[in-house]
Parts: sequence; structure tokens; C-alpha cells
Amino acid sequence: MRLLVKNIARIVGIESTGRLRCCGADMNKLGTLDDAWLLAEDGRFAAFGRMDSLGDIAADEVVDAAGGMLFPSFCDSHTHLVYAGSREGEFLDKINGLSYEEIARRGGGILNSADRLHETSEDELYAQAMERVREIAAMGTGCVEIKSGYGLSTGDELKMLRVIRRIRESVPLEVRATFLGAHAVARAYRGRQGEYVDLVCNEMLPAVAAEGLADFVDVFCDEGFFTVEETARILKAARKLGLRAKIHANELAVSGGVQVGVACDALSVDHLERMGREEIEALRGAATMPTLLPGAAFFLGMSYPPARAMIDAGLGVALASDYNPGSSPSGNMRMVCSLASIRMKMTPAEAINAATLNGAYAMGLSRDYGSVTLGKAANFFITKPMLSVEFFSYAYQTPLIRQVFLRGRKMCGL
Repeated sequence: MRLLVKNIARIVGIESTGRLRCCGADMNKLGTLDDAWLLAEDGRFAAFGRMDSLGDIAADEVVDAAGGMLFPSFCDSHTHLVYAGSREGEFLDKINGLSYEEIARRGGGILNSADRLHETSEDELYAQAMERVREIAAMGTGCVEIKSGYGLSTGDELKMLRVIRRIRESVPLEVRATFLGAHAVARAYRGRQGEYVDLVCNEMLPAVAAEGLADFVDVFCDEGFFTVEETARILKAARKLGLRAKIHANELAVSGGVQVGVACDALSVDHLERMGREEIEALRGAATMPTLLPGAAFFLGMSYPPARAMIDAGLGVALASDYNPGSSPSGNMRMVCSLASIRMKMTPAEAINAATLNGAYAMGLSRDYGSVTLGKAANFFITKPMLSVEFFSYAYQTPLIRQVFLRGRKMCGL
């Protein structure tokens, strides 16, 4: 299958140096080519150039971009999009003044979602999740990480991960699965957190590994959830089973989650609303990708991660949606990029790199995804004509994405 796209006003996100992530000042460098064509063959980028060099190229399908821009698909490295129902009742609670922590103490939040998921069949969970997968694909996402964590029992965590496996097997998006049994302490273990950690380490993790259901393991290392010591224990148990770490850290407090993540060679540490110099220094030179979730800060009315300080210190950052029913009920990565610019002072170029190449890195996928690079998977979208790349983030609600392509084929529904 050969797909030719012509009359592209600008190809955005070209990466020809072989870098797997971008950091510091390099985050503001966005490779582009104006007045261009692009060829995808067998689902991968095969060639591109200026229109005056096009010549006669045989193709099975020819698409006229008609002056639109071409971007690599978003790589959303942190979502919880497998869940049952919704939590708009808690939305009202927030409006009426309750904090995230207060709602959790009243039995809401993660435990609310766990209760609903327990009562929902695997088939129904899959049907609900597929609606969300179709939604994010239409908005330009081509790679996505999906976490468990609303099960909080061995059976229900496995149920979630089996749903993620079904999604992975049935869609052209690239999907990664993360086991997040340590998202909260299950109701049955209230007051017995140590026993719940035992359950995660001794029963849940071996069961997940035995079925090959997860690529990564995650822990919510934060105030009121899991301690640094508990986090390290879970991550060490996971490593013995071949699962690399990803961590929820520093959303509610300076928790030590960043440092334990770096010490355990976590692929990413995510949230980071509470960050200081010590956390930035811990990440300097590490392979761990700090991943920022401005959609959650926006929805919860929290402070935003200090993206500017992190980039100016030479770090790379990734952006992700945190799509979930309680704190970020949206998978719109374009809105995430806009929030990054509006509220965290990232340039549009930095935001695009963070949501594509660095997002792919945070899933271990940047050798194959996250940029327009010869040989990489041809996941991309075409916009309506725009005056500049900056307009894409500036006009944050204008419907600009016109066509989506996954593995070199036009997405006409999943």
C-alpha cells in the first residue's frame, strides 16, 4: 500500500537526527518543510520533499492536502480511559467547594470508580472504552498508554488489563498497557495498607505477568496514597517480573516520588504539580521523562507544573492528557498543547515536541513513533489551511484537524 499526500503547506515535526527525545533548548526546535509532498509505503514514512521535486510517483491512493499542514500524530503517554460510567456528581462537589482530597476521604474519587467497575462486565467496559478510543483517534492521537487502577482487586485489575489487550488487538493505534494496582488502597483493606501492598506484590503482579497483560507498572506515590518505601518495594517486585516503572508523583505534595522514580529507573514520572529545585536536579541526566498533565491541573483548579523552569534547566518534558473520569475527563491533546502554552508558558513548538516525540519516548516508542522520520510508522494528521504552526495552539477550539491517518491509511472510523 502506497499513499501519496501532495500540496502540503508545511510538514511539521520532521526529525532526521535520530534523537529519541528532545531536551532543554532543543525542545523549541521543530523540523519543518514547506510546500511539500509525502509518501507512505506499507504503513511507514517512505519519502518526502518539496512539490517541485515530486515527479511521477506511483501510489495506490493520492490525497490532496489542499494547503493544510501535516503533523505527526499525538503520543498520549498517560491515560485511564478504561472506566465505568462517569463522575459528574463529583464535578458538582468540586464546584461546591470540596477538594480532591476531601472527595476521596468521603469515598469518592478512585474508590467510586472501583465500585462501578466491579459491577460492569468486561464486554461493557470494552464498549465504553472503545467510544473514547474513537474520540481520541479523531482528535489526532495515534499512540496511547492506558492504565488499570480502577479494579483494586486481582480479578478486577486483570479484567481491566484484558480490556486494554482487546483494544490493542482491535485498533490501528499503538497501545501500551500499564498495571496500576497501587492507585489507591481498596475499601476492603482500609486501615491495612501494608497488607494491600503485600497483595499487589505477591498476588496481583505475578498474575499480571503470567498473562503478559502489561508493559509497565505504575504507583501513585503521593500524600495520602503510597509512601516512597512502599513504592520502591512494588517497583522492585515488578522489575523482577520484567515490568519497567512509571510513577504518579508530586500531584498533591512534594512526595519523594520523583527521586524514587529516578532511583528505580522509571521511564516516566507523571503529574509533578509540586516540583522544586531538588526534583529538577534529580531528573537532570536521568533517562526518566517528566510528564506533565495540564488537563488535570485545569480541571481540578490546581497549580500547574513548572514546565518553564524544567526546560530552562535542560530537561525534556512530555505532555499527556490524563484522560480519566475524575480529574481530567478529556483526551484532547490539542487542548493539552494549548494549556501548556497558555498556563505553563511553553512555546507551541515545545508543546508539539512534548506531545509527540517526547510522549512517544515516555512509552518506549520513540524509535517508531512521534515524528515524521523515514522508516517510522506513518501516523499523522492533516489540518485545514493555517497561517502558522502557532495558530494550531492559539485557536484552541477551532476544528482544524481535517484528516487522520494511522499506519499509512486514512481513518474512516474504528
